[in-house]
Amino acid sequence: MASKPPAGDPVQDAPLVVDPQRAAAGIHAIGHTLRIAQQQMGVLRTAQTLLKVNQKDGFDCPGCAWPEGDKRHAAEFCENGAKAVAEEATLRRVTPDFFAAHPLADLASRSGYWLGQQGRITQPMYLPEGADRYEAVTWERAFAIIAQELTALASPDEALFYTSGRTSNEAAFLLQLFAREFGTNNLPDCSNMCHESSGSALTETIGIGKGSVSLEDLHQADLIIVAGQNPGTNHPRMLNALEQAKNAGAKIISVNPLPEAGLERFKNPQTPLGMLKGVALNDLFLQIRIGGDQALFRLLNKLILETPGAVDEEFVREHTHGYEEFTAAARAADWDETLAATGLDRAAIERALAMILASKRTIVCWAMGLTQHKHAVPTIREVVNFLLLRGNIGRPGAGVCPVRGHSNVQGDRTMGIFERPSPAFLDALEKEFGFAPPRHHGFDVVRSIRALRDGEAKVFFAMGGNFVSATPDTEVTEAAMRRARLTVHVSTKLNRSHAVTGARALILPTLGRTDKDVQAGGRQVVTVEDSMGMVHASRGNLTPASPHLLSEPAIVARLARAVLGPRSLTPWEDFEKDYATIRDRIARVVPGFEDFNAKIGRPGGFTLPHAPRDERRFPTATGKANFTAAPVEFPKVPAGRLLLQTLRSHDQYNTTIYGLDDRYRGIKGGRRVVLVHPDDARELGLADGSYTDLVSEWKDGVERRAAGFRVVHYPTARGCAAAYYPETNVLVPLDSTADTSNTPASKSVIVRFEHGE
Repeated sequence: MASKPPAGDPVQDAPLVVDPQRAAAGIHAIGHTLRIAQQQMGVLRTAQTLLKVNQKDGFDCPGCAWPEGDKRHAAEFCENGAKAVAEEATLRRVTPDFFAAHPLADLASRSGYWLGQQGRITQPMYLPEGADRYEAVTWERAFAIIAQELTALASPDEALFYTSGRTSNEAAFLLQLFAREFGTNNLPDCSNMCHESSGSALTETIGIGKGSVSLEDLHQADLIIVAGQNPGTNHPRMLNALEQAKNAGAKIISVNPLPEAGLERFKNPQTPLGMLKGVALNDLFLQIRIGGDQALFRLLNKLILETPGAVDEEFVREHTHGYEEFTAAARAADWDETLAATGLDRAAIERALAMILASKRTIVCWAMGLTQHKHAVPTIREVVNFLLLRGNIGRPGAGVCPVRGHSNVQGDRTMGIFERPSPAFLDALEKEFGFAPPRHHGFDVVRSIRALRDGEAKVFFAMGGNFVSATPDTEVTEAAMRRARLTVHVSTKLNRSHAVTGARALILPTLGRTDKDVQAGGRQVVTVEDSMGMVHASRGNLTPASPHLLSEPAIVARLARAVLGPRSLTPWEDFEKDYATIRDRIARVVPGFEDFNAKIGRPGGFTLPHAPRDERRFPTATGKANFTAAPVEFPKVPAGRLLLQTLRSHDQYNTTIYGLDDRYRGIKGGRRVVLVHPDDARELGLADGSYTDLVSEWKDGVERRAAGFRVVHYPTARGCAAAYYPETNVLVPLDSTADTSNTPASKSVIVRFEHGE
């Protein structure tokens, strides 16, 4: 049996700090992985589970969305993926007795780490109005409670249906179908908080809001630029792809405020030599100031334009629009302004330029370091300009590569989880199901919080995730959630959102990726879409944690029947019995999914069409790839302040905390730390090991405070600082968002330091 969960909440504000590591993975990662897995699952369950992760006949890792190649290793998982699997396949259980022993006030006082360590929830739980703790409830009663609240609303738009990235394609399609048949487009999702800026920029510039590269393209590239991303912690299997590209002759430039161990040296745990020696991945590290990426790419574009023969003039002429306006803006780029914005020196930029000009096939990868700024969308547009100039879209070994975080976050959007659906999608839905879906736009995440705060929304339904801990402006968000009439969370494990409730609350326990899913029609499979547009099947192999669990498709189908009743002509009962019937409908609604059931029968699945990649066809308003010309922006920080970015520790995936260490950065046993350059710390009087309050400053005197952070002298870029979320989400005002995408600007928070006692 696995060990018991922690009895008490560990102290989290006195971490031990040692020197950061200069290499990622290796033998230490293997040891840590096995230790965590055995603590949660035991020896036998560890073996039978990990050997099925990301295999063609197994289940998709519930962690990140990095793709798998056709040829797979027996251990096709990374350290953090194994932690995600272990937490889901844990032998620990949260039963009704647990809730009887822990009133809501007690749960609210616990850390997210402690809550997550308690194990799998085994039965539906209900918090009646005025009660101090959850109690067990039948599924029938749970659905009746939700139906009562939903049908009592003055408008369907008073309901919010949130989706987390781990939701399968089948469940996501059913949820959006139910919400729209109910009458609302209020379908906020985790994309609103991460890659919405990427989708906005790419849809405008190349016509599709997804990346244009495959795993094979990475292996064929001459140059890979990794900007605003930490693969070693956030997408560790990406390091394998970078190693393979490096072995084939590729050069790698990383652009980041923090040095990252995985890009300095990768010790591949899948090979003996890799574990012992490893390979240095970085050829050039551009330690950029937070938010300076647009200025950097704008200057690089100017330098490319000034280099004879550097522009792919045939591609520009035949496939692009807006070139003249763009070139006028690019030629105006200023060296001094760029050096001020980026903190880089001229020699480093010139070295990067030489590598760019020597490359015939270039890929730019990015993540939250580019997407969570006020000027995030113009930054990503500038990256697209950079690639278009040399014809690096629609060419093997080249393209845009936004690296999605959560498994199937991209698939959820493909399935229609979007508050601003296209008319074509709604037309297809109406034709297939015979009802008129709403046409007005719904609420994204930020607008949903405002609606709850202002009393415009009264029911909140979440399919997975940890909404309270994932969102900005923690105190405002929690107060908004408590104004709801009903909050419902479809979950596998406990998290902070279960302790921040409306007047009434439900926890609906569901099957996980690792669980065997058997319905009336037999054993079921679900599907997911990875970060590069590959769709494949996922089959759990474990006996579910409790006989009282329902699958996500079953939960949505039963909810729809309870709410919509006989007026719905949709065959919800058939959908619950056999997910193939859901896929048949998806095939007729979503382009690229024709013959869906047949395609997922192929080992490894299938690739969705992507016109820019496949045909150099750009389905934009102009019919071509669009150059853009926005003013260069970068954060201006007053004297005595630093620019803070929120980030994950290595023992963390999104809001799930696996442990209290950040091995690569040298942080042990705690999370309330702030990383500050030693020179900045001296100027601000911040001694290493001292404690300070972080106070964020926004426009019109708006301030937020996060108290009691240990100062860690760390080699981040000058003028910058870093601290973990969700602890620092409180510092991000709800209205501090990216232009166009409305994504919270969590990577550029102006902070001052007020010394604690």
